[in-house]
Amino acid sequence: MTAWQVTRPGPMATRPLERVSLATPEPGPDELLVAVRACGVCRTDLHVAEGDLAVHRPRVIPGHEVVGEVVALGPGDSAGFSVGDRVGVAWLRHTCGSCRYCKRGRENLCPQSRYTGWDADGGYAEFTTVPAAFAHRLPDGYSDTELAPLLCAGIIGYRALLRTDLPPGGRLGLYGFGGSAHLTAQVALAKGARVHVMTRGDAARELALALGVTSAQGSADPPPEPLDAAILFAPVGDLVLPALEALDRGGVLAIAGIHLTDIPTLNYQRHLFQEREVRSVTANTRADARDFLGFVAEHRVRVTTPHYPMDRADEALADLGAGRIAGAAVLLP
Repeated sequence: MTAWQVTRPGPMATRPLERVSLATPEPGPDELLVAVRACGVCRTDLHVAEGDLAVHRPRVIPGHEVVGEVVALGPGDSAGFSVGDRVGVAWLRHTCGSCRYCKRGRENLCPQSRYTGWDADGGYAEFTTVPAAFAHRLPDGYSDTELAPLLCAGIIGYRALLRTDLPPGGRLGLYGFGGSAHLTAQVALAKGARVHVMTRGDAARELALALGVTSAQGSADPPPEPLDAAILFAPVGDLVLPALEALDRGGVLAIAGIHLTDIPTLNYQRHLFQEREVRSVTANTRADARDFLGFVAEHRVRVTTPHYPMDRADEALADLGAGRIAGAAVLLP
């Protein structure tokens, strides 16, 4: 099979990815072999390629928003999946199931957690494998390309929204408006929120307004009203300050990314007083994924998916890093 590997992590201009020919993987015990039909392009893939996230597996194949077809079953438990099923492969790939975090329903914090496209090869390839217990059944009514971004951009945005404790009918600010934010905005709107978007780029602001948000302005501009909650999607620590300043009393800022540049010095009175809070978001649980996929099965979301052929994956990541993508890009074989 052909695949992309991260051979020398660094800026995209240094060509950190290499297109290679490899043997098709064999599914191990309790695993599925999946033929990739679509793979989303996530900012985490960019962080792995550029070395912002330390290498876990040398020459890893990135990609963790995979929609595909089960083509073979490994020995053992297939979790009810059969050859021919459409299946989703997401970021979370393994947890121990026995630590105190797993036992209390917070498997996203498991110290032994492993991840697709970082600890194990992912979907920038013709085939990939997934532990059957961590594969996802997918809602009807969406194409493969629409489903792919839901498997990380959608799920992590959903968890970030939960972390904000947004009250019913609340005022939500979104800082950055890429693949995850454009889905989270629609979930929040469906729940009755007023949504304000702060982001760079005319195309992103136009998309936000087309989806029905109340306002869209520059990335560090103040929203037109105080916010009950905010989510920072852009991996820019400088934006933590204006986001906190925009919060009303008791407001919560959730930081959705796995990587963030350094946060400047906070001023207690301006940024934190009146019980404003900052909360991080770490991966997701399988329960988050099930809840989110169930939600979008009942509430149709519009998924904006610029398409790239798989042999242009490096170009897609470069465009993502440069802010040239509105929505969530998807690789197609």
